[in-house]
Amino acid sequence: MQQHRTITGKILYTSRKPGREGQERGREMFTWTVHTDGKRTLRARCEIDEPAPTVHRDVVYSLDENDRPMDCFIRLTIGDKFMGTGLFIIGPDTVECESYGPSIGRLSQRMPIIGEFDGFGTHPIVADAYITKKIDRSRGPHFRKFRNYLPSADHRGATPPQIVDSTIELGYVGEETVTVAAGTFDCYHFQFTDEEGGMVNANGAHPPYDVWVTADEDAIFVQGGVGGYMQTWYELVELAR
Repeated sequence: MQQHRTITGKILYTSRKPGREGQERGREMFTWTVHTDGKRTLRARCEIDEPAPTVHRDVVYSLDENDRPMDCFIRLTIGDKFMGTGLFIIGPDTVECESYGPSIGRLSQRMPIIGEFDGFGTHPIVADAYITKKIDRSRGPHFRKFRNYLPSADHRGATPPQIVDSTIELGYVGEETVTVAAGTFDCYHFQFTDEEGGMVNANGAHPPYDVWVTADEDAIFVQGGVGGYMQTWYELVELAR
């Protein structure tokens, strides 16, 4: 008899750009495995069809019983061509990466962890939701600096896997009840912003990004959207747990 608990779901990506409102632009299929020792593993497959080039991302990401990142495997296919694969190991004092790809060859990195950090930003939408557990909601609505290690500072995560030490801002907005295709959920509302310039690409800093997350220990993504030049929307359309 299995002792672990399994959560599966699907998130639909749509556009809010003028002339493309509501059109499907991608999707994300995910599975969380929650073990009796408190550790959990996310398996996510993300597909972005628009804008070009397309992105296909496979992620396997594990956290310990205190929600501290342990390891993460990422494989990227951009424009239907292999871009890179990376394995990240987050130890007590260092972040290590072994990656390779056509543009970087074989890359080995080892970065010391100096000071406190909040998590590892893997780029699947479902992982963006789970990391919000690091905010202390007992303080009420507020924003604070939020330090993450990333495999890519690109807004779509569409660069070969390498260690990035990034600081953005995360705010707790409040409680809301939200209805999506997967059902009606009591949620916490959060917002990511990038006043620090922790995720800058050719389009500038990452636009404000709102997420609504189930108000329970699983912190499952329910809905969210990014403004600015991106104009995207995400919605949970299937969930089983």
